Amino acid sequence: MRYSKHVFICTNERDDSDPRGCCKERGGAEVRDAFKKQLKARGLSDHMRANASGCLDACEFGSSLVVYPDCVWYGKVTVDDVDEIIESHLLNDIPVERLLIRDPRFLPPDVLSPDSDITT
Repeated sequence: MRYSKHVFICTNERDDSDPRGCCKERGGAEVRDAFKKQLKARGLSDHMRANASGCLDACEFGSSLVVYPDCVWYGKVTVDDVDEIIESHLLNDIPVERLLIRDPRFLPPDVLSPDSDITT
């Protein structure tokens, strides 16, 4: 596999009338730029990739991103969170709990169970 982790950061722009807002106005492009800069500075860009994406349909949680192959979704991410996500999740496989999107639509199937304590 070319990249051990691939981060897709929403940079979609919606019309101002959309009640969910959009990731671009919440700093999506700046978050993407910070990921790219930090991955390169740490010498990780040959093994990990950060890309802008179109709409991830998580607008209400923006700025949002998803890390593959883990299928872990983050919301309300700012530039200040990038180092923590890289250090904790990308390098050590420990998701940053405080930023996880806990809506069931964005959780891997193995996380959902009848006993799950997940709320939207």
